[in-house]
Amino acid sequence: MTASPDLDTPQLATPDLLRSVFRRHAAAVAVITARGSGPVGFTATSLTSVSAEPPMISFGIGTGASSWPAISRAEHVGVHILGEHQEELAATFARSGADRFGPATRWFEGPHGVPVLDGVLAWLVCRVVARVPAGDHRVVLAEAVVGDPAGAGRPLLYHQGRFNALRD
Repeated sequence: MTASPDLDTPQLATPDLLRSVFRRHAAAVAVITARGSGPVGFTATSLTSVSAEPPMISFGIGTGASSWPAISRAEHVGVHILGEHQEELAATFARSGADRFGPATRWFEGPHGVPVLDGVLAWLVCRVVARVPAGDHRVVLAEAVVGDPAGAGRPLLYHQGRFNALRD
């Protein structure tokens, strides 16, 4: 096999290289919620289906994130798949210092006291089974307990550093 003459010289792996590579990876946008001293939540693009039997998911969260203290102690979390009409909601939950559960956010207390967002494409309440150290993050593994996949619309995506919708 010969190298392609138009390839640049590979770069050593750095945080900037990782961010640059993953800007090219389109990811679904989710919001993860939990109950702390009040409701907490954050926007995540690291959501992954891990296992069908038992039904398990994973997501990553930075240990410096404002939601981490609540997530680090939560027995249950909410997982919400956002629709393309929810870019503002995604931005609110991604913005540091934002009033994430203020008047503009429609939500209710769901099973196990988990904050559940209204109007999403789908949601799950999951029981946390592990928090795995991964550098400056933790990978949270959680088993789905209850949910609703019946929301209408198409998914919101994150690509090249911005929110996007699917094209026909």
